[in-house]
Amino acid sequence: MNQIRKKRLYNILLVSLFSVSGISLILYSLNSNLDYFFTPTELKEQNISSDKRIKIGGMVLEGSVFRNDSNISFTVTDYESFVKVEFKGIVPDLFQEGSGVVALGYLNDEVFYAEEVLAKHDENYMPPNIEINNDS
Repeated sequence: MNQIRKKRLYNILLVSLFSVSGISLILYSLNSNLDYFFTPTELKEQNISSDKRIKIGGMVLEGSVFRNDSNISFTVTDYESFVKVEFKGIVPDLFQEGSGVVALGYLNDEVFYAEEVLAKHDENYMPPNIEINNDS
């Protein structure tokens, strides 16, 4: 085989090897950062291990919010099932009973231990009217 062709073949194999390893690393990192989203009904129907990080979403049940210093416990419902959530930290300003919420954390013994709580506003959100005064 010609020396130039041999060098070209080695270069192509080297570039292919680096490309495959780079794509493999990207796919592995994307898969390890993937969080699955469940509603309380879906959570009750499936058997999820306690070491798998998941997201749970629904509405905060009226009368279910209890605060103790920086610890807060509440119940998330989809009006078919409910899941008790424990969170240590400060919840967002939009968090209130009857509003939408998404929590990220781990399920253990039918209690969801949240690491992060995100409050959702309703789909019909309208910003307040802003009056602009042009006195220039």
